[in-house]
Formats: sequence, structure tokens, C-alpha cells
Amino acid sequence: MRLAPRRSEHVACAGGADVPAAGEMGFVPAAGRWAVDEVTNHSSGYCPDLDSWRAVGRALDRAGVEHPGRFTYEVVFRLCHECGERSMVREQDFVCVFCGNALPRTRNAGP
Repeated sequence: MRLAPRRSEHVACAGGADVPAAGEMGFVPAAGRWAVDEVTNHSSGYCPDLDSWRAVGRALDRAGVEHPGRFTYEVVFRLCHECGERSMVREQDFVCVFCGNALPRTRNAGP
């Protein structure tokens, strides 16, 4: 697991390594140590799918860090076949925010 300040790029943080998950985390002190209270898959560079939680959970468990057991905010990414832009799907509205065309229901963004 690699951590970097919030305003940094996930790609730079990875340093060329394989990236099974990416997103943002919030930490809080808990019983004299740190715990994760918020965790997302929000990374427009990698567009990780929701199943990337498995890698996040395993990494936190290995590090002995308490966590919520799931993403506390889930982001669904899709690539628009019409304009080629990546969009975040909000409220199950599968419409490209850039050109207005329908987005695929199945995963097609990210590695």
C-alpha cells in the first residue's frame, strides 16, 4: 500500500508499480493508533471498479489498520464510446457528462 497527500496524482504515487486499487482515504486516531474512517475508489486516473475493494481491504488488514469493510463512497466510471471521455456515473444515470450520450452499463473504463 502506498499513501500520498490528497492533492497528489495516483499515477505518481504508484511509481510505475502495478495498481490493483486507487482512491482516497481518511484516517482518524482510534485507541492510540490510526484507523480508516472513509475510503473511496475515486481515482479518475485509474478508474478502479468497485471490486477493487478486495485489494484495499487486504492491504489494510495486512497493515493492521481498522477500516469500515467497504468503500464508504463508491464511484462508477464509464468510458463514453461517442466522445472518448471518462465519466462518473451518478445516481444510476448512465449519461456522459461531456456529450450527453448513453454510457455502457457494463464496465469499460480503467485497466
